[in-house]
Amino acid sequence: MAEIDALLARGEPTRTDLARRLCAHFGFYDGRGREQMAGCLKALAELSQAGHFALPVSRSRASGHTPRRVPGPVAPPQGVPQSAGAVRELELSVVEDEAQRRLWNALMLDEHPRGAGPLVGAQLRYLIGSAHGWLGGLAFSAAAIRLRERDSWIGWDDTARRAQLHRVVCMSRFLLRPRGCKNLASRVLGRIQGRVAEDFERVYGYRPYLLESFVDTARYDGTCYRAANWQRLGTTQGRGRQDREHHYGAGIKAIYVYPLVADCRERLGGHAPAGWAALAAGEGLDAPSWVAQEFGEAALGDRRLSRRLVASAAALAQQPGREFAAAAQGDTAAVKGYYRLIDQPAESAVTMAAILAPHQARTRQRMAHEAHVLCVADGTTLDYNGLGECEGLGLTGGNQTGARTRGLHLHSTLAINDQGVPLGLVDVRCRAPDPQAEKVPPEAPIEHKKTYEWVQGLAHCMQLAEQLPATRITCVMDREADFFELFDAQRDQPCVDLLVRAKHNRVLEPAPLRPRQEKLFDRLRGSVVRGTCELHVKRQSARPKRSKQPPRPSRAPRQAHLELHYERVTFKPPSRLKDKPPLQLWAVLAREKNPPAGAKRLEWCVLSSRAITCPAEAEQCLRDYALRWRIEDWHRVIKTGCRVEDLAHERAERLERALAINLVIAWRIMVMTLLGREVPELAAEVLFSDIEIAVLSAWAHTRRYAKPPANLGDAVRLTAMIGGYIGRKHDPPPGHELMWYGYQNLTMMCMGYELHTR
Repeated sequence: MAEIDALLARGEPTRTDLARRLCAHFGFYDGRGREQMAGCLKALAELSQAGHFALPVSRSRASGHTPRRVPGPVAPPQGVPQSAGAVRELELSVVEDEAQRRLWNALMLDEHPRGAGPLVGAQLRYLIGSAHGWLGGLAFSAAAIRLRERDSWIGWDDTARRAQLHRVVCMSRFLLRPRGCKNLASRVLGRIQGRVAEDFERVYGYRPYLLESFVDTARYDGTCYRAANWQRLGTTQGRGRQDREHHYGAGIKAIYVYPLVADCRERLGGHAPAGWAALAAGEGLDAPSWVAQEFGEAALGDRRLSRRLVASAAALAQQPGREFAAAAQGDTAAVKGYYRLIDQPAESAVTMAAILAPHQARTRQRMAHEAHVLCVADGTTLDYNGLGECEGLGLTGGNQTGARTRGLHLHSTLAINDQGVPLGLVDVRCRAPDPQAEKVPPEAPIEHKKTYEWVQGLAHCMQLAEQLPATRITCVMDREADFFELFDAQRDQPCVDLLVRAKHNRVLEPAPLRPRQEKLFDRLRGSVVRGTCELHVKRQSARPKRSKQPPRPSRAPRQAHLELHYERVTFKPPSRLKDKPPLQLWAVLAREKNPPAGAKRLEWCVLSSRAITCPAEAEQCLRDYALRWRIEDWHRVIKTGCRVEDLAHERAERLERALAINLVIAWRIMVMTLLGREVPELAAEVLFSDIEIAVLSAWAHTRRYAKPPANLGDAVRLTAMIGGYIGRKHDPPPGHELMWYGYQNLTMMCMGYELHTR
């Protein structure tokens, strides 16, 4: 303060002169060596308002002049193609001279709803040029001073925000003139995201770590931001930067952010909120704490119900497949509490979605730890035909005698990593099928068809992709998902990849070198072999005919030699969607070259939104699709291991609540099995409690062919052996069924151990 008082006492300097002298005195210079005049003037004003000194009267006056611009409107672009990939000489140029600035001003004044400014803080302007003419412009300026959703996402307090706010840059203008050029906006965003940090450092001497932008949802839906992997955090409260009187006149807008570096929160001095911190696949799954982690934060309307959920899930997890009364082992209070939880009124907050919400939040954290995640979707029918008095069930099937079976249809999406280890449930939907209501004409909107659940699952994965910009998500689906509307939905928001096994031998658009009309499978079979791969076909035992399953012949193991065909194909839209543009996808066909005599030829055809440019990428697509079988394993675990079809309740919503608990238990059984295979070197404590490890060690000492568990793989193997796994040299790793039998027996052994040591 003494230096400022001394400068003021020497005469009557202007505020600008005073700020310039203070910059020189204290060394207030930016990264380019220029005086930080704006920051110094702001600090002087705040100190003066606080009463520390009186500043000279400001001589500046509000300027009402229009920014300088080129005369007349800017010529519209000519011949802009319908696809961004066909735009010639697309270029983003930093506005650096007066002629460019006047051109940028004219574009914004004439065509952007907010005009040319003024912008605040450090600024960069860009022109979007091409061989077709000027396509638009962008601008970056200072970030919002306070933004609740953004500050919470970063983990900022006021001190950290003040120190690091300059590292956040706002995209305050984005203008695209062409209206019919598909994917142009997302392509421009992709390019600017790759260069803005470098341009900022060149001009201002430092690199930003985070971009932010705001979308007026009354006019736009933010599709291009999602396609370019921006993340939506929430909405503003409607206050502008200068709304000191809380008039809320700026309108509510959606908040989007894009991290320019992977660890932007840490560099900005914040921290990831608890619900966002990345988790490894097996982290937090140890026996003492996993139930609380996966169920503990369930919002059920009463904290006592949430505690009862955790206790009930812990009891069921120790005895998967048993009725709760048997799992509770005579604890009458626990049994009453469990049924009180399950039998809540239909309108209560205890729903399948609420029970699964904490697990889905943990699933998102596990996905954040992975570079690539497969979200495998499929449906299965749950047979509750024996519950004659249960209300709310649907018709799931019938036979030639007219008999009908009742039950529920479960459609779920399971996230798995590249090694096939399940990360958790992303989306679960349970419905009571109504065959009459599902009989809709082909021209009906997709929302009225039962196949819409596949589109809903894809939409949920798209929302996750916005929240996990560092994780690439591929949605993997079976033949039932091969319909045009699903691929069209992915095309509108290509923030996730789509991988679907082809069901329909569609008619293709003629290719440049293939003028005649062809069908999908015929073209691929007749195309050039691009590569080969080997596939081990496992032995399959014969199975007689069952009530709902045809007989299955036996199959000897063999090594199949597959030929790879792939190319980009174009599908016409169906007649009911003739206003839609044609669909372009990559098709991969794997076909066995010389099957053994009497054996069925192996042949897979998958459709991918991901570009396939080499045999290795085609083979990776097939590997990813092969992991789809994990969800079939999961269905088998919930039905055979957790025996969810044996649940008995009087209403469908009660069945759904009990089912939700068992879905998560089945997931952990799979994790125990697969982690023991994929990462056996992990410590046994990752999944087993101290008592369980002690009991496994004691049991191993009683068997001359077993050894105490030194790691997770040993502990999983011993658990399976308790369930009946023999473990000979030529035996495959233990499966899920042996694991749940073994874990049941291990739980009883641990109980006896605890009773003995008391």
